[in-house]
Amino acid sequence: MNDLATTGGLFDRTIRRIGSLWRDRNSTSTGVLEQSIEQQMRACLEGRGGEVSARNRAAGLAQTYLSLDDAGRIEFLRTLAGFDSNHEIVTAAVAAVQAATDPAERAAATAGLRRALEAPRMRLLSQFTSIPEGIKFLVDLRALLLTKTRGDKQLAALDSDLRGLLASWFDLGFLDLARIDWSSPASLLEKLVSYEAVHAIRSWTDLENRLDSDRRCYAFFHPRMPGEPLIFVEVALVTGLAGSVQALLDEDAPLLDPHAADTAIFYSISNCQRGLAGISFGNFLIKRVVELLSAEFRNIRSFATLSPIPGFRAWLDETLKADAEGLLSEEETAALLAVNPATEAEPAGTGAAALVAILKKRSWFNKPELLAAVEPVLTRLCAGYLLTASAGKRARDPVAHFHLSNGARVERINPLGDISDKGNKESATLMVNYLYDLQKIEDWHEDYAGEGKRNASIAVRRLARGWV
Repeated sequence: MNDLATTGGLFDRTIRRIGSLWRDRNSTSTGVLEQSIEQQMRACLEGRGGEVSARNRAAGLAQTYLSLDDAGRIEFLRTLAGFDSNHEIVTAAVAAVQAATDPAERAAATAGLRRALEAPRMRLLSQFTSIPEGIKFLVDLRALLLTKTRGDKQLAALDSDLRGLLASWFDLGFLDLARIDWSSPASLLEKLVSYEAVHAIRSWTDLENRLDSDRRCYAFFHPRMPGEPLIFVEVALVTGLAGSVQALLDEDAPLLDPHAADTAIFYSISNCQRGLAGISFGNFLIKRVVELLSAEFRNIRSFATLSPIPGFRAWLDETLKADAEGLLSEEETAALLAVNPATEAEPAGTGAAALVAILKKRSWFNKPELLAAVEPVLTRLCAGYLLTASAGKRARDPVAHFHLSNGARVERINPLGDISDKGNKESATLMVNYLYDLQKIEDWHEDYAGEGKRNASIAVRRLARGWV
């Protein structure tokens, strides 16, 4: 299924849910659907009549969108993007700024330039907020728009405008943080299942386990999108650092007394609204939840994650293919070759080639002799990846970048952290704990944001010796 079909389906569900409300508002707007899209947009901008008329026109324009097929919806967006600022008016405003001779005149001219630069489509977008669930309408509209902006400067400009509006409307000060538990509405629990992006929720029993008394789930909500989480985090209250997500999510594991726990493990953070891409809430969410848990449980002393390493396997494959001199020690090479001896089909090769061959074996991690040879090599290479691999000025691994920029440090690397097919494919089963120290969060954030320094525990730094 392509991106347009996926996002279009999401948008359709939103429109169908509120379509009856819009039809009620539009019952007096005869002939709307006979107008062209451009004519409807111009009518919205002309603003004839009062607030009721304005809402009716905005609702009618949204209904027109609903009536279109995929190609028509893209044309709708192009028409909307075409309501740009007037070039001649902008040129005149620029000339006025350049001609200004004193500060007061220049200030007035600059204000005029700002007004000239504001595209009429900004007013059109803002008018959708007057209709029922109009904010959600725009969030889903941007989800579709994002699939078509690459290489299209006109649609990219429209997206820039819409992103700016959404960023202001979804400022942290407007958001509500709420706990989700088993008593929350069924519709909200269904959305958790649907939106979970890190560790799929397999059943209602699995979900109930994640919301039990030794667990917590918190989400940000916007007042204009009730019942629609923007982002949520799942937390386990445990003793010591957790090293396996399968153990953490084991439905048969005994229930722990949260007042006996000493560690809060953030094991899943999921963004729920594709249309809010590029508008960050995760860093604020973690810090707010840390504050809440600190107040509720005085016994909890450590706050850490159990995080995937989604880019590790791709980096590892590249690194092993290059097989640079000194990548593996003589001892590591000997251990790998001993458990993956040469055959007629696979002649003896390097330690890197042996590791590649082992990782291709199904469930290699269930064979003790393979695991004993592979685990120390993977752990050491992963430490080097997390502390040195870069994409520009940031950590190459996206999850590492997220937590390091939030003020965490790399605390521990966990072999067999995720033995699912996804975990093996993305990170050769490894997961990592990032530690959030309340006394060091700001300092570690500044280290990474300002100098690119990646803080890590002594144990991880020892593993990465030779890389850093």
